[in-house]
Amino acid sequence: MNRIDDKVAVITGATSGIGEASAKLFSLAGAKIVIGGRNEERGNRIAKEIIKEGGEAEFISVDVSDSASVDVFTKKAVERFGGVDILFNNAGVFPPVPDLEETDEKQWEEIFNINSTGIYRVTKSFIPYLIERNGSILNNASVAGMQSFASGRVYAYGASKAAVIQFSRMLAKMYGDRIRVNCICPGVVDTPIFINRDFSRYENLIPMRRVAKPEDIAKVANFLVSDDAGYINGAVIPVDGGQSL
Repeated sequence: MNRIDDKVAVITGATSGIGEASAKLFSLAGAKIVIGGRNEERGNRIAKEIIKEGGEAEFISVDVSDSASVDVFTKKAVERFGGVDILFNNAGVFPPVPDLEETDEKQWEEIFNINSTGIYRVTKSFIPYLIERNGSILNNASVAGMQSFASGRVYAYGASKAAVIQFSRMLAKMYGDRIRVNCICPGVVDTPIFINRDFSRYENLIPMRRVAKPEDIAKVANFLVSDDAGYINGAVIPVDGGQSL
């Protein structure tokens, strides 16, 4: 575990899966946690679990597809903890629309609005506060956004995640003297985002012969936002068991 003592970490999409695992691990590593998401029941439950273990956490509702919601979220997060050191842009959707012919324009726009434009909204809103503390941004993309074709025919999803990768690189280039920005690209992860819970169909595609647990991704995220990764900026790191090879 890489220590992030007394840091304030904002995590979007933190009410399940990778976000939930990261919120809990970041807290164990010493951070104060802002749990961002749309599910109030789950968000409050996770906050209570963290507090029960001796950490500091608060759920604040946010819909990353809505600019007004993001602005309120930012204001409440900064007021609650007095500033922000870490932003983990984790919120995203993975709709089951594999073929181009089955994807209409509305679906395409909805996927981009959350997966890539949502990251732009949250980043733009928080970046002044991150600059104040020489903070760190971590964006969650996907192997589907890399030039590996590891995820098959996920046209809108893959394109939206490719945008996240390029956005991360641009931020790292332009803001590198004030904040660090990195990007992770998970492969198949056992999270509620998958409607089909039979993961055996992926085993032959992954050299490690298993899909990831959310905690596998959270450990990499913990390292990248910590001072132990203090000279890593602009990295795009697959966390996929070798799926993208």
